[in-house]
Amino acid sequence: MTESHTPPPPAGMTGSPGPLMRIVKNQALAFLLVGGVNTALGTGWFIVFQLLIGEQYGYHAAIVLGYLCNVLCAFALYRYLVFRVRGHFFKDLVRFFIVNFGAFVANISLMTVAVSLLHFPPIPSQLVVTAIMAVASFFGYRDFSFRRKTTT
Repeated sequence: MTESHTPPPPAGMTGSPGPLMRIVKNQALAFLLVGGVNTALGTGWFIVFQLLIGEQYGYHAAIVLGYLCNVLCAFALYRYLVFRVRGHFFKDLVRFFIVNFGAFVANISLMTVAVSLLHFPPIPSQLVVTAIMAVASFFGYRDFSFRRKTTT
């Protein structure tokens, strides 16, 4: 008889693994999969808002509204599919926004350095910066947004 042992969630989190974690078994890979879905959703949100209000309010409004909807979707997907924690919903949401907005600001800053100061081409620069932000976001979400105090 073999016993199935699920490792405890990282960073002192509580709760059972989410549905995706039961299939993928690797939190970093699950994070990347959800990130890919979230990127597609973000693009979809932008397109929807651009079509609905872009002519009247401009693409900046579509970006902002799409970003807000996308952050809420990302929070739900990461919280329930990857990190699977319970309680502290609003605290987790605020922390998620902090990490997400921090990644947004870091993205703009790194791109400014890469493109304006170092004169690297924008598209390859964004690809490198995106990879850096994905790694940083994983640890930010895991160790800050959805962190739970360990009980000893």
